[in-house]
Amino acid sequence: MVGISLLTLVPGELGGSETYVRELLRALGRSGTHDYRVLLPPVAPDAAEGLPAVVASEYREARTIPERLVAMGAGAARPAPLRAHLEGAGVVHYPLTLRIPRVPAPSVVTLHDLQHLDLPAMFPRSERLFRRAAWHPSIRGADRVIVISDFVRRRAVELLGLDERRLRVVPLGIDHARLAPADVPREPFVVYPAKRWPHKNHARLFEAFALVRRERPEMRLVLTGGGPYPDLPDGIEWRGRVDDQELTSLLQRASALVFPSLYEGFGLPPLEAMACGCPVACSNAAALPEVVGDAARLFDPYDVGEIAAAIGDVLDDPGEWASRGLVRAGGYSWEATARQTDAVYAELL
Repeated sequence: MVGISLLTLVPGELGGSETYVRELLRALGRSGTHDYRVLLPPVAPDAAEGLPAVVASEYREARTIPERLVAMGAGAARPAPLRAHLEGAGVVHYPLTLRIPRVPAPSVVTLHDLQHLDLPAMFPRSERLFRRAAWHPSIRGADRVIVISDFVRRRAVELLGLDERRLRVVPLGIDHARLAPADVPREPFVVYPAKRWPHKNHARLFEAFALVRRERPEMRLVLTGGGPYPDLPDGIEWRGRVDDQELTSLLQRASALVFPSLYEGFGLPPLEAMACGCPVACSNAAALPEVVGDAARLFDPYDVGEIAAAIGDVLDDPGEWASRGLVRAGGYSWEATARQTDAVYAELL
């Protein structure tokens, strides 16, 4: 049996990491070859996505950062009650990196990125210290480390000194049943789905979009994800958090997706847009070039003029970029992610 511990999951707060967890579990339910048991926190009792699960009532309810730190500390200090829920597991996977609870069985962790080491200025000192104290030992102590891109693999070797023999690159996937082109006209707006985190680079995007609107005054920029944005420039609107259905509709109707992020361990939104036939202008930072290949118009995310020029280029030639994107997105699926993850489990069982 494979145990999967999700005790540090907080719904709506983890961005792409939560998407990864939920889609992986769904795909394992469809095509996995092992028996599974998911250990859930009280704040996410329905997160097992149909797999057999148990809610760890002993784990404190935690949503805010201080509450989460207390809950994680208590879980690490008194692991026995939590460990009992995973009794009988031949291997335990921690998709959110932290090994809580630690168990005698072989372990697998997923490492999503090392942004706190690559861009430390984006994090408060307390967060950097926490990651060094909690993340690094968790990663170094795991029998296998799943990394979501070759970029993360290289950084894990260089920054943490990990043995490459313990690393397995397992890319993320696309839900092609939900994400596909629609027979609707494209509308004059560009979309950027991202929480308002520092590395998402909204300020430079706003400057670049002002340049775009000089040539295309009808064009709008639509933002989704966490905010708030108290003083948005003209032509920019914020939709807040949207559900999957609304996001898909935006990607099917938008003239383009722009993705100016300064750092991504993978970067799902450009691929999701491509699957919907939406042209993509994308940052050339971190793992993004590896993920999008030649199917997106790449730009330097620190250069406002380059961002504006890239948006203009995909708007000028949408058919070519949409065609490339559909081919690129077709090479990713959550079933492939699940199969490769299952193979990592099999190495240790």
